[in-house]
Amino acid sequence: MRDLTKAMSNLDMNKEHRHQSPSLSYRDFLQEVIKHPSRIIRNVYQIYSDMIDSFVDDGVDEYGTDPESIRFLKYDSTRLFVEGSDRPFFADRLFINRLMRHVDSFKLGAKQNKIYIFDGPHGSGKSTFLNNLLRSFEKYANSPDGSRYEVVWRLKHDHLVGGVHSLNSLTDKLAWALENDGKKELATEVKCACKVDSDLGGYFDVPCPSHDNPLLLVPKEVRRKFFDDLFENDEFKWQLFTEKKYEWIFHDEPCTICVSLYEELLKKYREPQKVMECICARPYVFNRRLGEGVSVFNPGDKPLRRTIMHNEIIQRSLDAMLSSGKRVSYLYSRYAKTNNGIYALMDIKSHNTERLMELHNIISDGVHKVEDIEETVDSLLFALMNPEDKKLLDDLRAFSDRVEYINIPYVLDLQTEVDIYRDNFGKQIDDSFLPRVLHNFARVIIATRLRTKSEAMDEWIGQPHKYEMYCDTNLQLLKMEIFTGYIPAWLSEEDVTNFTAKRRHKIVAESEKDGWKGMSGRDSITLFNEFYSTYARDNKLIDMSMLGIFFRKYCKNDRDILPMGFLDSLLRMYNYTVLQEVKESLYYYNEEQISRDIINYIFAVNFEIGAMEICEFTGERLDITEDFFKRVEIRLQVESENSVAFRNSVQKTYSTTALPQEMLRDGLPITETALYQHLYEKYTYNLKEKVLEPFLKNENFRRAVKDYNQDDFKTYDDKIQSDVTFMMENLQNKYRYSRQGAKEICIYVIDNNLARQFSGAGE
Repeated sequence: MRDLTKAMSNLDMNKEHRHQSPSLSYRDFLQEVIKHPSRIIRNVYQIYSDMIDSFVDDGVDEYGTDPESIRFLKYDSTRLFVEGSDRPFFADRLFINRLMRHVDSFKLGAKQNKIYIFDGPHGSGKSTFLNNLLRSFEKYANSPDGSRYEVVWRLKHDHLVGGVHSLNSLTDKLAWALENDGKKELATEVKCACKVDSDLGGYFDVPCPSHDNPLLLVPKEVRRKFFDDLFENDEFKWQLFTEKKYEWIFHDEPCTICVSLYEELLKKYREPQKVMECICARPYVFNRRLGEGVSVFNPGDKPLRRTIMHNEIIQRSLDAMLSSGKRVSYLYSRYAKTNNGIYALMDIKSHNTERLMELHNIISDGVHKVEDIEETVDSLLFALMNPEDKKLLDDLRAFSDRVEYINIPYVLDLQTEVDIYRDNFGKQIDDSFLPRVLHNFARVIIATRLRTKSEAMDEWIGQPHKYEMYCDTNLQLLKMEIFTGYIPAWLSEEDVTNFTAKRRHKIVAESEKDGWKGMSGRDSITLFNEFYSTYARDNKLIDMSMLGIFFRKYCKNDRDILPMGFLDSLLRMYNYTVLQEVKESLYYYNEEQISRDIINYIFAVNFEIGAMEICEFTGERLDITEDFFKRVEIRLQVESENSVAFRNSVQKTYSTTALPQEMLRDGLPITETALYQHLYEKYTYNLKEKVLEPFLKNENFRRAVKDYNQDDFKTYDDKIQSDVTFMMENLQNKYRYSRQGAKEICIYVIDNNLARQFSGAGE
């Protein structure tokens, strides 16, 4: 026989992960409240918002210094929706901002009786979202940071004669009589009850079925004074008595069962403190599978035959103990099991339609009738809904002010769309693509989901054709960048200035109407699988030509899936971007020399041609001739006929603004003046634009690129080797190209003569 000791010992390693549920006396519970007040005094709305804050870090505003920023933040929701999940949900930037605003509403004021409906088209991931949200909620609620306490009454049998053994004797006789009467199940319950009584020393527990916070057992009329004496005069106490989110602790009532028990025990013992000694507190353990704290109903789940829950053993024990008093009915509904928790409906169809109707009175009044008992229901109510099912609520006008929609359309953030591909097919897919091509696949998919017409974009960019080299005429590519949280560098200074907070809000608000058509999440994964399996090869990276061939073939079958000309616009934007990358990688002009040229030029325009002066900023002796000016003006792209006017403009700006205001008044060096910065930027930009010209007609340069990192590369002259090596290393280090990718993109730029295509673009 194999020794199993070592294998079985692994089970003990998991014991700390099991939820421990020690019951505390009321006094010990109050000591815990004093130690951790903000953790224990929380209702379900607060714990829900705390849970989100716990799993989602503070958002990042990449344009935080921009006075027009609308705090359209970048949040990382990985721990909330991805980690530990068998089916992760990827929240795009638009949705996670929407969700965080929804959560923030719980922090600002008192609770509202509403049902929160997550609305989205088929295949948008609603079910995956809710399952992961509830999984994280259950995990948090059962952790030390998220734990809360619930009421358990620990009551003593007053009918014991001669102690527990006498009770056992009487119970044995009762069990024997029931068995002989054919009631074996009831006899078993009686025996089990006897065993529990023995273990507890003659006590029996009555858990609150509604999971009430033990603090609610403090009578309402004395709660303020009670908490005033319980807490020191600190920050939490001030928050408790002043903030709206804590109003519930002063206003809410405990469940009817707990109220009835309290009143009956008060009659029995006549002292409130003795009644409180009967109250214990234990952690509220959430278990979705058992419907405790979290309960989810699918449309096909049939309604329970028994809508009223009870416990015969507890009821008999209560009846025996309170035999001289009024009967306390231990009855409750299924809603009690999720009180102070989450009750969720997956899709409003079939039986879930009936459940939604039942929720109407609960949402309105916060109570539910269980026979003669009014049961308080204070749950967080969630539902998922498809667009075609909205008609149901449109017909019920009474629901209109009790419903809050949070839209979950298809993903509109290209970074998130790419993350979905990486999750489904592995992160190694990046190695099969040239940089940007994978993201361009995502752009095509997202284009199918966007509306062609955008009033907010048209109002902002009055003439879209001016960006035809980088964007489509419908500005969908620009809108995608905005939805990703990025303001493209190719926008004109005027349009960036006009991108006001009001316009940003309007564009982001329009996203509520996008993402309701086009390719669903499931469709995009299927299509990517087809594309990837067709073109992924070990010796060739997937490029834009492959992307174009694939989608043009697809568009022949469905001509309306993409706007006319979108693929051409996408290719132009890609070409422009990679051209700038290659230029930037090849550009290595001496920055110090450029700076001296600009400073000398600014100084020289203050003198007549023919003068010879020493520049007071660089110390260089300047022979101020027409050739001197033209040498700089050619690189500034100043036409000959405009050269005199340009020099006069520079001189005027220097003498009226740069020198008297920025340099003399503000103490700035000449290199920090607006005039210098403008000329420097224009000078370097035009140098980069021309950087490829010497190499385009040089066949040796093209061959050297192909031979890079091979033995034949050493046969080229030192200048070409230096230029090619410098460019290749920059492409790999700055833009994350692989060695093979850097080669392919350089050949692509040269063979397609992109420098000539885009000559003058962006000026």
